[in-house]
Amino acid sequence: MLTSKQRAYLRGLANRIDTILILGKGEITDNIINQADTALTAREIIKGKVLDNSAYSSRDAADIIADKCGADVVQVIGSKFVLYRKNEDEPVIVLPKTNKKS
Repeated sequence: MLTSKQRAYLRGLANRIDTILILGKGEITDNIINQADTALTAREIIKGKVLDNSAYSSRDAADIIADKCGADVVQVIGSKFVLYRKNEDEPVIVLPKTNKKS
């Protein structure tokens, strides 16, 4: 689970990356899930876009893909969404620490 500070940090990183996952009028297939999973393993953060002719809203698509890939939805704006999943073996992104008061 991401904190608001970590989400803000990831949103800043997402501004500079290109959209690599595009959903059209078809279903969310295993191929799309595999593409997202591979990209998340390599990059940890990906940006996707849902085209106007898709049966899914960008929120629905982001939630479905995140659930199947074990990722977190960072942001959904308009037709675009951002997903994040930490690579436990070779982390690329260092998130800000959480300040939990006990």
